[in-house]
Parts: sequence; structure tokens; C-alpha cells
Amino acid sequence: MNPTNDNRIVLTLDAGGTNFVFSAMQDMKEIVEPVKLPAFADDLDKSLGSMVKGFSEVIEKLPQKPAAISFAFPGPADYPNGIIDNVGNLPAYAGGIPLGTYLEEKFQIPVYINNDGDLFVYGEAIAGFLPKVNSMLEKAGSPTRFKNLFGITIGTGFGAGIVSNGELFIGDNSAAGEIWITRNSKYPECFAEEGVSIRAVKNKYAELAGISQENAPEPKDIYEIANGTQEGNKHAALDSFAELGEIVGDSLANAITLIDGIIVIGGGLSAAYDMFIDAALKQMNGTISSYAGEPQPRIVQTTLDLESEEGRKEFIKGKVKQLKVPGSDKEIPYDAMKRIGIGKAVLDTSQAISIGAYAYALSELDKS
Repeated sequence: MNPTNDNRIVLTLDAGGTNFVFSAMQDMKEIVEPVKLPAFADDLDKSLGSMVKGFSEVIEKLPQKPAAISFAFPGPADYPNGIIDNVGNLPAYAGGIPLGTYLEEKFQIPVYINNDGDLFVYGEAIAGFLPKVNSMLEKAGSPTRFKNLFGITIGTGFGAGIVSNGELFIGDNSAAGEIWITRNSKYPECFAEEGVSIRAVKNKYAELAGISQENAPEPKDIYEIANGTQEGNKHAALDSFAELGEIVGDSLANAITLIDGIIVIGGGLSAAYDMFIDAALKQMNGTISSYAGEPQPRIVQTTLDLESEEGRKEFIKGKVKQLKVPGSDKEIPYDAMKRIGIGKAVLDTSQAISIGAYAYALSELDKS
């Protein structure tokens, strides 16, 4: 879908553990000054009161009645039914809170709640990475287009989302894309997020540099140490990001062989993309063996880095040839190269989530 040139207004919310930030979007643009209020993470009544107050203040600024409320909320939930069961940074919502129904009764408009990783990927599918890749192929005259996008976010945790043919795929239990709990290839008894997160990079650097975890620098500093622009243990910094990339690559190989789409990487640690992407690609483009020790490609497709000039050229070129239709003089183009492009998010993560929330609401309104 294309949510541009749409006059409907959708209320949005950036729900953090400390603050709630309320806004509104129209024509894929924020149209009001955001309203920021305390989240009251430990007090349900105060938190709900803050939510009603925030949306009400935004509504007062609008030129017309909003069509819907749409936002991301962290933690486990039954998203289609708007039921939150959060035990993370908003413990007041633990146990099952029908937040969607509560807000619908308060404001008398539809309410749509989703996971932040899902909405990040939806935003990138609509206005970011996916259209960028297809535009690049179109300009080059390639017959190939991509319709599926798998996205991951790397930061405090390791999240993911799936968009297939323009539709957000959340699964029957609102649990699709839970890549964080895939097996950690480096430490098979552990889950992947233990090696793919801010804490993972810091802890690995501390281990390799021989310092306490409490004294470990932040990933931004570790990145600068790896680049040689800040003093520190450069080998430890490089190896910390390489291990993250190895674990990411294995988890992506498992995920993408089932989904078969291009991959976008977002979240705070995507800023260190150049430090871990080679290790990830080595896993994805490597081999896996039979019981007899016979090597097979790790995945069917070739994975190419779209942030590198060489990777882009190979991705765009593909293996296009003309096939003659039997019994006629007609020819059709055929791209014989099975490939996956991987690259950094085009949009800021919060911007992608907002666009995803806005577009999802319009899509659902159009179905009703």
C-alpha cells in the first residue's frame, strides 16, 4: 500500500519505560508538536491516566477527528486483540491488560497495537529499504523485484519483523520473528541475544581486553577503538564485533531460508554495520555438511552486501538472459540468480516505527 496523499489522521505513541511521547501523523508526516508525559511504569492507574491525557492533548491540536490510534508497545502481547502482558520495562501492564479495548472505549476510534520490531520493518518496507532496493533494480533495467522484507534490530536486544507482499506477518500467537531466541551458534546452549546486543559487545570486549565488565566501554567507544580513532585494545574491539556478526549471520541464515526476502538491519548497533557484516556474510555464504561430511551451501541464495559497491553491482546485475518461448519468436527476460540483499535501515528506527504504525492503521481501516 501507499499511505501518501491520505487525509486521515492517526494518533501515535512512542512507549518507553520512563516516558510516553504522543503525536499524530497525516500523509506520512508528523503534524503536531509531540506531547511528552511520564509513563508511570509501576502504577497502572497513573500510566493509563497519562496515556489518556497525552492522546487528549494531541487531539486538541488537530484540525479534524483522528481516524485511529496506532502504536508499538514492548513485551509479550496478544496484539490483534490489543491485550498487553508486559513484564519488562512497564511492569504495571503485567498479567494481561486489554489496553486496546480500554482506549477504544475512551476515544471511540479503532486502536491498533503492534510490536516495535514489526512496525520498524513495516516502515522500512513502505518508505525505506524495500522501495530503495526495488527502485535501484528498476533504474538498472533489471526484471527482478522483491516483495518480502525481513528486518532485525540490534541494540538493547535482538528483535525482528517480517513483511510479506505488503502485509505485516505477526503469526498466530503474535510471536513471529522472535529471532532473539534462536540458537546461539557460538554457544549452542544459549540463545542468540546473549551474543547479539549492547551487553554482548561490552562483555566480550571486557573478556578479551582483560578488564572487568563494569569498566567495559560503550559500543560507540569500542567501535572507535576498532577504527583506531580511540585508545584501547583494538584486537579485542574487532573480535567483539566479529563474534556478534558470526552469531547474527547464523541466525539470519536460519530465518531467511524460510522467508526468502531481502534483509534490513536497524537499531543502535547498526551504526557498527561495517564492523560485523563481513562475519555475518561469511556465515550466510558459507557451507553446511551432510553426515558424510559433504559440504553444501549454507543457504540456497547468495547474500550480497548492498552497502558495498561491489555487492550492489553484483546484486543489480544478477544473471539475466532472454528465454525464447517454444513455438514462437517471443522472448522473455529471466534472472537465474537467487540472491538476497542485506543493508542498513534507510529510516531512523523511531521514524520507521511511526510510519509503520500509521500505515498499518490505514491498511486495517481500509479492510473494515
